[in-house]
Amino acid sequence: MGAAYLLVLLFAAIAFSAGGILVAKLLVKGSKNAQKAEAYECGIPTEGTPWNQFNVGYYLFALLFLIFDVELIFMYPWAVVVKQVGIAALVEIIIFIFILFIGFLYAHKKGALKWI
Repeated sequence: MGAAYLLVLLFAAIAFSAGGILVAKLLVKGSKNAQKAEAYECGIPTEGTPWNQFNVGYYLFALLFLIFDVELIFMYPWAVVVKQVGIAALVEIIIFIFILFIGFLYAHKKGALKWI
């Protein structure tokens, strides 16, 4: 019974996605011009090529922020049930924070937290 529901859901997702794209292709009048293909940067006309290479450090910094930000998503449910679960919850969160701290130390050692 569960597989049938999954197939119906998959079919509905594909139908809604394809239907939306098809309706947009049929009803929306598109225009092709050089200005529309340009990169938009705060209303200032672009100079040179828009395909600039950025330092990978910016991406590393953003990924580290996401990792430690997602940590809070896991800590909120723990904070809600910590009194009910007891000492086991405390031990688990200490292990969780220790693992994150090891990741933080590794990133710091590699220099990923230095702003360029």
